[in-house]
Amino acid sequence: MQRKRYTPGRTGSTARTAVVLTLGLGLGIGLTGCSSGTPADDIAVDAKAGPAAAVAPPGRYRTLFEPCGAVPQATLKDLLPGAAALADAERDKAYRGVASVTYDTDRRVGCTWKADTPDISHRLALDIERVVSYDTAVSDDDRAQEVYVRKQLAAGIPLPPTAPPTTAPPATTPPTTTPSAPASPGSPTASGPLPGATRAAAGTAGAATKPGDAAGAPSGKPPAGATAPSSGATPSGPSPTGLEPRVLQGLGNVAYLDDTLSTVGANGHQRAVSVVFRTSNVIVTVSYREQTTGSAEAPDSTELQEKARNLARLLAERLEE
Repeated sequence: MQRKRYTPGRTGSTARTAVVLTLGLGLGIGLTGCSSGTPADDIAVDAKAGPAAAVAPPGRYRTLFEPCGAVPQATLKDLLPGAAALADAERDKAYRGVASVTYDTDRRVGCTWKADTPDISHRLALDIERVVSYDTAVSDDDRAQEVYVRKQLAAGIPLPPTAPPTTAPPATTPPTTTPSAPASPGSPTASGPLPGATRAAAGTAGAATKPGDAAGAPSGKPPAGATAPSSGATPSGPSPTGLEPRVLQGLGNVAYLDDTLSTVGANGHQRAVSVVFRTSNVIVTVSYREQTTGSAEAPDSTELQEKARNLARLLAERLEE
């Protein structure tokens, strides 16, 4: 029996190994090509998303100062004159004040002082509120202005009038005139001398309607024997004194003052003055009250308003520090 000649590399197992290596190499190249996807920089952004909505800016203030220590003792002595007659311990207690109970001292704080005598009593109160808007489209300052406006309207003080928008006057078309028919020679409007009777009538009419007479155009001087009209209407109510509840200028961003007088008991009087102002997202209320008993006169409005306004200016300066 004749043997077959042996040739290296031609065995079945060797051929199979070559086929497997070839297939593995091709599969690896294919996987490498699939894994190389589009770079992140080439991914298109969805145009329907649109720009991000603008967020309203926050308020200027994030915290509040301690109110009971914000009023100097010299100011308290002026506002609470009855405390001078108290014993040392009672006087010190009156000047320390009583802090208001609040749940968040970064949002709202307050303090109250009082001093009583047999004939007169004084009470001072501070309320300081920091307004926060939870709407991202409304700023803290705008929300604080809404709160301030509600307070002012509740006090019965109208808002300052706003200037109306200026609009250009509508264009006017000059009137069209139609030529009139020429007058007849005998008519009074025709050129030439008028008849005697017509001239006399025209002269009489001209004398009755001369410019400046009562029947003609108004004149700067009244007719002889007539009484000159008054320059203005007579006011129906009492003349203003400048102490009425009103809007204040030069205090914070906006401010107003309220002043009310009431009767207490048979002969007592109580006057309460409030000064409210807003600085950014903080609203400060200064309430100053004086009450008299017996035959004492009603508290003076000028004095109480001046003291309350001075304290409000002091607190406004404190907020600017």
